[in-house]
Amino acid sequence: MFDLKNIAQENVHLFSYRELNILLDVNSGSIHVLDGAASDLFQALMEKKVMNTVIDKYGETAVQEAYQQLLAMQAEGLLGSKMDFDADSLLQDDSYIKSLCLNISHDCNLRCKYCFAGTGDFGGDRQLMSFDTAKQAIDFLLKASGPRPFCEVDFFGGEPLMNFDVVKDTVIYAKEAARKIDKEIRLTLTTNGMLLNEQVRRFLVEHKVKLVLSLDGRAETNDFMRPTASGRGSYERIIPNFQSMVEELDGVDYYLRGTYTKHNLDFSHDVEHMASLGFRELSVEPVVASKEEDYAISEEDYPKVSKEYDRLVDLYLDYQQKGDPFNFFHFNISLEQGPCLSKRLRSCGAGFEYLAVTPQGDLYPCHQFVGQPEFCLGNVTEGVKDKSISQTFKNTHIFNKKDCSKCWARFYCSGGCNANSYQQSGDLLTPYKTGCLVQKKRLECAIYLEVKKMLHAEGEV
Repeated sequence: MFDLKNIAQENVHLFSYRELNILLDVNSGSIHVLDGAASDLFQALMEKKVMNTVIDKYGETAVQEAYQQLLAMQAEGLLGSKMDFDADSLLQDDSYIKSLCLNISHDCNLRCKYCFAGTGDFGGDRQLMSFDTAKQAIDFLLKASGPRPFCEVDFFGGEPLMNFDVVKDTVIYAKEAARKIDKEIRLTLTTNGMLLNEQVRRFLVEHKVKLVLSLDGRAETNDFMRPTASGRGSYERIIPNFQSMVEELDGVDYYLRGTYTKHNLDFSHDVEHMASLGFRELSVEPVVASKEEDYAISEEDYPKVSKEYDRLVDLYLDYQQKGDPFNFFHFNISLEQGPCLSKRLRSCGAGFEYLAVTPQGDLYPCHQFVGQPEFCLGNVTEGVKDKSISQTFKNTHIFNKKDCSKCWARFYCSGGCNANSYQQSGDLLTPYKTGCLVQKKRLECAIYLEVKKMLHAEGEV
């Protein structure tokens, strides 16, 4: 008989999407495409149901063949597999700081309604980071990165281009300081585009600064949630700036990042609009907000959200078939990369590999914890002083999160965003439920698209 004793429900995930029945072996990362007989048989076996209905539907010969197929997969270690790595040893590595988010500006020229930074000031005074503080941050990163050959700096805000002179000086200083010690600093800047003029664009291109460009899609969607400080819409001003920027970048080293809310649950149309404007590197994220906000997304909205991702799959495939594909961030997934890597066990390195720096030089686990004094780790002048905070974040791995440890998606989402968890539940170890639903839907879509690509390459579709 089929050996069910070694197959736990949390170690497999069977789902049907469009024309494919897909079986994921969670621990090995193996993906199997099953025919109807094998899919229904496996479902019946896992649910300990009588198989007569499966035999009546497909016939005894087909079911026997499906049975042997499942047995062969199990024998090869590709079904119901155990973890083949030691999680404890992977999680006890000596971590070095690899990335800083420089909050170069605690001010903004937009007043986005969903902004976690409180319109850019993070709940404090509106201020800009000085070049001296930025230099200290770079020096801190280069020292704290230890033997790492690469470091990363993201210029963030508020709106970082409101402090463009310091951005320029910091870029030049960071590259030279890294070069002197045989390191490389990779730079990213997140901007709303309002100040993305020709001079700024030229500098960013020259110094190979990657860009995250904030846009919520259609004009009415964007302007409703992302007005200027004077209350006007921002769309008409930023679109020409973004198009010029992307053209000068030759289509690489950027992506447009949008946020969808309860007010635009038809967000696939916003993605379609961005693609129609010529942008090809796209992402949209669900807003994370208090349930009291009128734009907050709840679990009751999930059916609509799910249908939008289905429409987005159609849109994605349609653009591919026309020979004009776009890249959607959340549909990127590797089916060949095994789950036995430490990065699969934690959602990110916030608090120990990745830190945010305020204009005063204070250190926080990430930009979404800035302004919450209980999470202040230290300062760039003195380094990380409260190492207990770093240890707390190191411990936010999937085996310490009860809801994650038995979830089929655990090695892909790695426990989700700690900041979202804390905002919604006040607990780093309690995942954001609505976010979990969305993530699992996106993963099924991504796996489906990747499987279709592989089948096409093998000439099977």
